[in-house]
Amino acid sequence: MTRLQISSVLALLITLGLSPPLPASTGQERAQAAGATLIGTQAPALKLKTIDGQLIDLGSLYGRKAVYLKFWATWCVPCRQQMPHFEHTYEHAGRDLVVIAVNAGFNDTLDDVKAYRRTVGLKMPIVIDDGRLADALNLRVTPQHVVIGRDGKITYIGHLVDDRLEAALTSAQVQPITAVAAVAKVPARSQALAVGASIPSKVLKAADGSDIPLRDPTATRSTVLMFMSPWCESYLEKSRPQRSAACKRAREQSEQLAGDSHLRWVGIASGLWASAEDLADYSGEKHVTIPLSLDETGALFRQFGVTEVPTMIVVDPNGRISARIDDVSDHLAGQLTGVGQR
Repeated sequence: MTRLQISSVLALLITLGLSPPLPASTGQERAQAAGATLIGTQAPALKLKTIDGQLIDLGSLYGRKAVYLKFWATWCVPCRQQMPHFEHTYEHAGRDLVVIAVNAGFNDTLDDVKAYRRTVGLKMPIVIDDGRLADALNLRVTPQHVVIGRDGKITYIGHLVDDRLEAALTSAQVQPITAVAAVAKVPARSQALAVGASIPSKVLKAADGSDIPLRDPTATRSTVLMFMSPWCESYLEKSRPQRSAACKRAREQSEQLAGDSHLRWVGIASGLWASAEDLADYSGEKHVTIPLSLDETGALFRQFGVTEVPTMIVVDPNGRISARIDDVSDHLAGQLTGVGQR
């Protein structure tokens, strides 16, 4: 379809009073789009453990107190910019509001989180998500604010510190105390697939719309699943230069090795701060030939227990995990020796 045809279609939709679906781009748009189906629904009843070992039972709070959850990461610039507001909210929360900092558990370690807490002087309870809360609350950006009313229902999801967030916090706290008939149960965390485990026969959708089998359909080659993020090289270049360099190193070496017919490659991109459009742009800009698929909900990252990028999972021709590479070196070919490499 030409640009003129696209413009004509958009004009017709507007004339008919219809809003054409546009891809979310800003953090606020991404957060609101992800949370649109959750507003008014019952919040998940998870038991969280803080980095100090304290237990927080969310389900026991519903019906009594409002809850303010903020997903964040130590490498996230807007998260750091918003921390003074978050700490201020915690210090002035009063008895009707529980404030919890939820580290997204992506490219962050416990030591990273504790070091940041010491540096900034945070006092609010901090938990590192194991993926279940992110899944239940459709985490797509950091920071992502989630406000839960005293009735246990989600009232607001956003990205910015603005009047909308402040209004949601105020409204949630003044709700009358009410009995909660039922809470949204969250499945127990499933065990991540380890070396020796058989992976599912799943077909992914590539950035160009084609199908990508997760395992080799011919059962003749090993498959390297490269877990990555399209913004790792650029966004982390200053804040996490070593991580940025590792992502670049993984991409460049993978492209060089992709010509080996004994191995097939599949790139799996995190859906955090990334859309299908972002992935397609990255693929074009970096001239990536390896097929890339967006793990929008993070289901594959959780299934394989991947919390950092780049991470590579090697799957043998029979669909079993034969190796895991968490630290991609300057000699990836050597790390892959024995798994189909010539």
